[in-house]
Amino acid sequence: MTAASPSPESIQSLILQTLSSSGFIPDSRQLAVDGRVLNSAEDQGAVRGVLDSLQSREMIEYKQITTTSFTLTDEGRTINENGSHEIRVWKALPVKGQGEPVTVQELQKLVGPDVAKVGQSRAFKNKWIAKDGNGFVRAVEAPSDETADQLREINEKGDHPGGEGVTKELQKRKLIQPKKHIHYSITKGSNFSTEVKQLETDLTVEMLQSGAWKDSSFKQYNFAATGQPTDGGALHPLLKVREEFRNIFFDMGFTEMPTNRFVESAFWNFDAMFVPQQHPAREMQDTFYVKDPVKSLRPDEEYYQRVRKVHEEGGFGSIGYRAPFSKEEGEKLLLRTHTTAVSTAMLYELANQKGGFKPAKMYSIDRVFRNETADATHLAEFHQVEGVVADYNITLGNLIAFMQEFFAKTGNHKLRFKPAYNPYTEPSMEVFSWHEGLGKWIEIANSGIFRPEMLEPMGLPKGVRVLGWGMSLERPTMIKYKISDIRTLVGHKTDLDQVKKRAAVRLEKGDD
Repeated sequence: MTAASPSPESIQSLILQTLSSSGFIPDSRQLAVDGRVLNSAEDQGAVRGVLDSLQSREMIEYKQITTTSFTLTDEGRTINENGSHEIRVWKALPVKGQGEPVTVQELQKLVGPDVAKVGQSRAFKNKWIAKDGNGFVRAVEAPSDETADQLREINEKGDHPGGEGVTKELQKRKLIQPKKHIHYSITKGSNFSTEVKQLETDLTVEMLQSGAWKDSSFKQYNFAATGQPTDGGALHPLLKVREEFRNIFFDMGFTEMPTNRFVESAFWNFDAMFVPQQHPAREMQDTFYVKDPVKSLRPDEEYYQRVRKVHEEGGFGSIGYRAPFSKEEGEKLLLRTHTTAVSTAMLYELANQKGGFKPAKMYSIDRVFRNETADATHLAEFHQVEGVVADYNITLGNLIAFMQEFFAKTGNHKLRFKPAYNPYTEPSMEVFSWHEGLGKWIEIANSGIFRPEMLEPMGLPKGVRVLGWGMSLERPTMIKYKISDIRTLVGHKTDLDQVKKRAAVRLEKGDD
């Protein structure tokens, strides 16, 4: 165990007393406190702290001196003890004409494979050995082992008089390694004294009244100091990307839907959207249900009965699901699994507003909840971006055109559309975009035209159709900021420093 460095007070006293008698300290490694020479890196670190303190009072001045010494590596120590690879190969061979030449296989047995490989090459280069038939023999008498001599010199003195050329070659062969040393030369300053006075930091009223300020020494003010950086708030990367999506929707004439209702009834989250009560997504493994309160308020009774009827018996051109419709199932409370529950409630209001239906374009961006196991690409809580367009006689072609315009503004210019199934949209499409970085098509959204079974029970006129598409907020954020694990974007693994540093985005530059 290394003994602790002497106290700063003892080092300070030693430096001041030494300067008082000699006026100059050329090498701080020569200082000794209680018989301990301060030549280790740890000791010189303690010396540096004292020097900075004294220099701030202008009692001393110092300069840093950096030197380099060399130590042997494990291989270098082996050569220092046993000789170089080339000399060991030379010693293992016979003089020409005085014995059988040694083959490569025999040489490896005599000195080892590694020594034979390196030593044979260097011995040939030095012309110490020669080829004789199928083996090797000595070509010179008693060569000088220069490598071993150089390493012995370095082992004793930490350097070699041959200079940089020698040490560079030995470093290249990984026989030595450099070690940096820092020490200091010290001289007296303009306010040198063998005693350290306590510097005053403030000029007080009492000092002015008593006159004590005349005999006091004051600490200099550093007017160039910038001060401690202040910690301010910063937008999370999700909020930065969310703001860009909001601007895109506003540019396209959309209005924002209220999305502050995280707890929703199963009626609005599923039933009103024509999702069957027997659908697997409604089970506990996919949905978070609320225990208290146990049930929600009922919607408008006439609307509720129309929804029940279309599920059980059909209507509006549909045969329905022909399955029992449970009032208790629809009254359950849950954490909403999609923001389409908000869109459904807004469409119902649109159908029953004063003055009747009027075409609308609406969007929402907010959190939804799924009972999923968290991993690198999934969380139990994430954000959904959703847009809906309600108007007379709009078609699938209008939906595709809307999405092409929308995703072009987000930087996604190469799109493909694939037929899909959703209980509440028909036709339905998955949207894929070409990802230049990954070199493949990736799914970025789901879309479709809301079914008549969902819209007409609300009271929307027959000619009205509603287009909808949705995507997550996390995926484009991860792509934009090159984040591979969603748990480092949201949650306890988030790097708050990176939250502050990540810049705002402009998606239209092509961040697909």
